[in-house]
Order: sequence, then C-alpha cells, then structure tokens
Amino acid sequence: MKLFIILPRFPFPLEKGDKLRAYYFIKHLSENNDIILCSLNDNKNLQQSSIDALKPFCKSIHIFKLSRYSIIINLLKTFINNKPFQVGYFYNKNIHNKIRQLIRENKPDHIFCQLLRVAEYSQFENIPKTLDYQDVFSKGIERRINNSPFYLKPLLKQEYKRLLKYENEIFDHFDNKIIISKPDRDLIPHPEKEKIVIIPNGVDYEYFTPQTPEKEIDLIFTGNMGYPPNINGAEYLVNNILPIIKQHKPDVKLVIAGANPHKRILSLQSSGIQVTGWVKDMREYYAKARIFIAPMQIGTGLQNKLLEAMAMKIPSITSPLANKALEAKPNFEILIGNDAEEYAKHIINLLENNEMYNKIAQNGYDFVSAKYNWKNSIKLLEQTMLNGVCQ
Repeated sequence: MKLFIILPRFPFPLEKGDKLRAYYFIKHLSENNDIILCSLNDNKNLQQSSIDALKPFCKSIHIFKLSRYSIIINLLKTFINNKPFQVGYFYNKNIHNKIRQLIRENKPDHIFCQLLRVAEYSQFENIPKTLDYQDVFSKGIERRINNSPFYLKPLLKQEYKRLLKYENEIFDHFDNKIIISKPDRDLIPHPEKEKIVIIPNGVDYEYFTPQTPEKEIDLIFTGNMGYPPNINGAEYLVNNILPIIKQHKPDVKLVIAGANPHKRILSLQSSGIQVTGWVKDMREYYAKARIFIAPMQIGTGLQNKLLEAMAMKIPSITSPLANKALEAKPNFEILIGNDAEEYAKHIINLLENNEMYNKIAQNGYDFVSAKYNWKNSIKLLEQTMLNGVCQ
C-alpha cells in the first residue's frame, strides 16, 4: 500500500509516548508499504539528525511548521467554532491546503491520522482512512481538573466537554479506528465503540534487554517530565511515598529521569533525589536501578515506561489506573499500590526480599515479552487498514 501518514509532531526523538508509537508504526509499516510522511512541527529546535532518523523508512517527508502567530489565531477561533483547543492548536488552513495538494499528487491507497489533533486534515477526503485515537483525551483532561490551579479549571472543563463531543463526532468520518487499550476504548463516547480495534504498543526487545551492572539507584521514575500526569506522579512519589520509606531506609536513592522537567519537578531535587532532564540512552538508568515505580494518579493510555522497565527485568510497581491498561497480574508480574503506605511496603519488601524481587522481575519480563510485540501490533494494523481499502 501507499500510506499517507499525518502526525501532529515529528516522531523523533522519542521523548513522548505519541512520538514513540508513531516512530515504531512507521518503521515497521515501511517493510511492506510506501510511506509518505506529513508532520506538523511546533518545535523550533527540530534537528536534521531527527529527520535523518526517519528517512530510511519514508518515500518522502514533508514537515509543516506551526508558527506561534498561527497557533494563537487558531486557538482564538475555537471560541467561535467550538472545536477542542488542541484541535485548534494543530490546525492551519494553509497547511491543510498543502496537505490536500500532496494527497492529490501522491494518490495514496490509505490515509493514517495519529490522534484527533490532525483529524481535520483528512476527515473529508474520499480515500480509506484510519484514525488512531491512541488515548482518550477527554478522560485525561477530566482527571486533571481537580489537581489543577483554580485559574485553569474553567478552561479544562470547557476542553473536556469539547473533546467529549469531538471524539464522538469524528468517529463516523473514518473507515477504521484504533486505540491503545481496552480500558481506553471503553471510554470513547460513541455507541459503536466496539468497532475500534485495540492495537497496543510494543517494546524494542533488541534495544531494551536485561543488563547486570552494579545497582546504584534504589528507585527510578521515567517519562516526559513536562507532562502533567508525570508531574503529578513524581510529586506523589516524593511527597507521599518517599517519607514513609525513609523511616525504614533513610538512605534510599531516587532518580527522576526524562525530558522537559517542569519547574515543579526541578524543585524536587535534593541530596537523595536526582532529576536528570533529557537522557540520551535511558537504558543506562534502567540498568542501574533496583526498582521501577510509576505511581500514576491521573492520565490515560498504556505506560511505555512500564513496558521498557519490565523488558529489562526490573521489578515494577504502579497504580491500579496504569495497570488497567497494562493488564499485568498483581503480586505476580507487577506490584500495585493503592495508597502511599502500600507503595512503600512493596518497595521495602523488594529491597529486602530477594526471592520476591526475582519473582516479580522474571514474571514481568515474561509477561511483556509475550503480550507486547511491535510486529504483532503492526500485523493487526495492516489488516485493519487493508479492510478499509477494500470496503
């Protein structure tokens, strides 16, 4: 197939979950398909090396810069057209005209849109189309409302209502719809949501392999540290869980690793807590860590960080919310914290009980190896898109 892929962000470097999913989709789809990549770009520091990383997989690459002026104007327009703010943020009429022209010139067999942020660019094209919801944005916004400053609450409530409506409306404009997990699919506000195909992320098992260096870190939490659910999770870890652990393990060492650390994340740094910022090779930190923890209190979707850590045989602890998408067996493949005391109990137990430590590490590794595989996901994606082409 000739695939025309539209992304809201250029999919490299892999510091965000949507970029990681897009990158591996493109990499594996390119084995059997011709890829025409169209990416919006709001990053003024996009490097040529990032573009070069995608060139081996794409027949052509087209990058459209979103200017600050364009973003502001189109955000203001959402107060008139009632579109979600993040749809307005990524929409530009001039870019839309250029994308339409590229579609006419290339005559693709199928159009693939990642996230509803770019749905406006293709929803009325008379070509088979697939939309990757990935996560349920409306639910993610709703979960952020209570933890947000008072001055943001009205905007978030408005965005929640708009997203809820848009997620429902956009459904019927695409031949195929995919999403990352069953819990996310169940939250899509459409009566035919069962038609959405669940396509989970995978792990690059050639890259994330178990290693055995000396353990220098007791706990590690990773991710894009400018993302509100990760900010919230890191603060919960430091302010609620860590004080309990320190009553028993006063010298416990925590690393918070990931790009774009918010000032709230930077303020958490202390003698026992390291905030790294951008890390070129996260495997080095995973390998040095005894335990991975992701105490996610808000957010949606599948946590890639859990897949990576478990693929490196690091015993992992997370919340019921995050494990709902992951679907690992509690106390066998993963440990679940329902409150700060339970998180602390699990951590202390893993640090002191080698039998439990090795059991969770091995079973977690076996679980992700069996269930989360990019090649299996891509095979299902190709079948789904081919059904759209043949309709």
